[in-house]
Amino acid sequence: MNRVQFERVSKRYRLGERINLREAVSGAFHRALSQQERERTELWSLRDVDFTVADGEALGIVGRNGAGKSTLLKVISQVLKPTAGTARIRGRLAPILELGTGFDLELTGYENIYLNALLLGRSRREIDQKVDEIIDFSGLGDFVRSPIRNYSSGMFARLGFSIATAWVPDILILDEVLAVGDAQFTKKCEERMQRFHNSGTTVLLVSHNALAISANCTRCIWLDAGTIRLVGTPDEVLTRYAAGDGTEPVQRAAGHLPPG
Repeated sequence: MNRVQFERVSKRYRLGERINLREAVSGAFHRALSQQERERTELWSLRDVDFTVADGEALGIVGRNGAGKSTLLKVISQVLKPTAGTARIRGRLAPILELGTGFDLELTGYENIYLNALLLGRSRREIDQKVDEIIDFSGLGDFVRSPIRNYSSGMFARLGFSIATAWVPDILILDEVLAVGDAQFTKKCEERMQRFHNSGTTVLLVSHNALAISANCTRCIWLDAGTIRLVGTPDEVLTRYAAGDGTEPVQRAAGHLPPG
C-alpha cells in the first residue's frame, strides 16, 4: 500500500498582490493587470511532481534552499492544498515542520504539550497518559514550566519531536529537525525513528545532512526548482547532488520508481 501518492502536483504562490475590498468585489484589479504582469506575481514552488511512498518506506528529500522541500512536506501534512494535481495521503500523520509550529509562545512548555498534541488529534486522556514520558524524552527538566518564548531553537526541536513521536504514527514527517540540538538528543531521535521504521512507520526526512539521509533512509528524492531531478538510492542521489550534475528534471518518469 502507498502511504503517499502525488500525481502531477503543483503549488503556486502569488507574490506582491495588494487588493482592497472594492477591487476584490469589482474584479478591477485583475482586469487591470496584463497577463504578463500577473505571471510576474506568481511563484511555482512545485511543478508537476509525481512520486509514491510505500508503507514502511523511509524517504529522504534533498535540494537547495527554495527548491520546494518544505512546501512538499506541507502538502503531505495537509497544511497546504495543491494548486493542481492530486495528493493522496493514507494514515495518521506526525508532522514536525518549522520550529514553533503549533506552539503558543506565551504558554509554558507543559501547556504547549497539551495544545500541540490536541492539534495533532490526540485526546486529553491520551495526552495525560503520555505527558510524563514526553517531558522525560525532551530532557527539558524544569524548563518545561517556563514560557517557551524563552526557549532556544534546540529546546523547540526537543519539545516538538517529543510530542509528535510520543505515539507511533503511520507517517512521520521531519523537516530539518535533526539539524538543531545537541548530539545526544539527535542520537535519541534517530534511535526512535529507527524503532518506528522497524515497526512499519513511513518516514519522510528533509535534511541538508547527508549522513542523516544515508543513515535513516532507503530511497531519496532530489528536488530542484520545484521539480524532481532524480530518484534513487541515498548514495546515488547524494553523490549526484553533491556533484551538482546537469541531469535534466525527471518529473513524471522517475517519480514512480519502486521503493529502493
